[in-house]
Amino acid sequence: MKNFKLKQIPERTAKPRENGITMIMDKGLSFREAEDMLSVSGDHIDIVKLGFGTSYVTPNLDKKIALYHSHNMAVYLGGTLFEAYLVRNQYDDYLRMIEKLGLRYAEVSDGSIELPHDLKLEYIQKLSKYVTVLSEVGSKDVEKIMPPYIWIDLMQKEIQAGAWKVIAEARESGNVGVYRSSGEVREGLVQEILTKIPGEKIIWEAPQKSQQAYFVKLVGANVSLGNIATNDVIPLETLRLGLRSDTFSFSLGKNAKYMTKKRPS
Repeated sequence: MKNFKLKQIPERTAKPRENGITMIMDKGLSFREAEDMLSVSGDHIDIVKLGFGTSYVTPNLDKKIALYHSHNMAVYLGGTLFEAYLVRNQYDDYLRMIEKLGLRYAEVSDGSIELPHDLKLEYIQKLSKYVTVLSEVGSKDVEKIMPPYIWIDLMQKEIQAGAWKVIAEARESGNVGVYRSSGEVREGLVQEILTKIPGEKIIWEAPQKSQQAYFVKLVGANVSLGNIATNDVIPLETLRLGLRSDTFSFSLGKNAKYMTKKRPS
């Protein structure tokens, strides 16, 4: 929905989107909170991740998943829960559980466990026979820093194994993976990844505003971003459209009538 008419606004992809995806992290919203969020932000949300293991203890889980599905949103459980099943030798139970919940998407990750990559690829292949698979690359351990060529190799192999999208790890805090502990983007890493991996195959976890602005300016309005807080969906959309100071000039031509100094939003 657009309330006003403005020229030179970046064109956004329409739902169902393959690019320009906004993936939010639901960390335990009540059903009513989810309804309220969707009344404002529903048009801009494509994927809902029920973060880490929250689905195990969230009341009215079936009802909330049905609500998101009724708004044409993909829903999946956090990769940490997949790892929790795996480490307990309960993969078959995991399959039965996502089937019972009516989920059509699943995440394969190894951010908290030591999973041989060949075995991770096998799980991607197995799961992709039943659901659409997102695979997460990168560790949740701030001490584990992978060089770019390893990121690229892992992403390429996971896409080949059947992953619909690869997710670049950042955690909900945005201080690991493609970011430094300060939250600063590892720009060289990101730009090298993009020389080998098609941008439309990557969802960049970007929970912080500065990270979101970086990717919008680097890739464009239709970059796919994840781990977005539920109350940051509308602010993110304004970043995509150049309606916030952080990205104000990125879509304007050189002949814009006035140019402003960068100010904090």
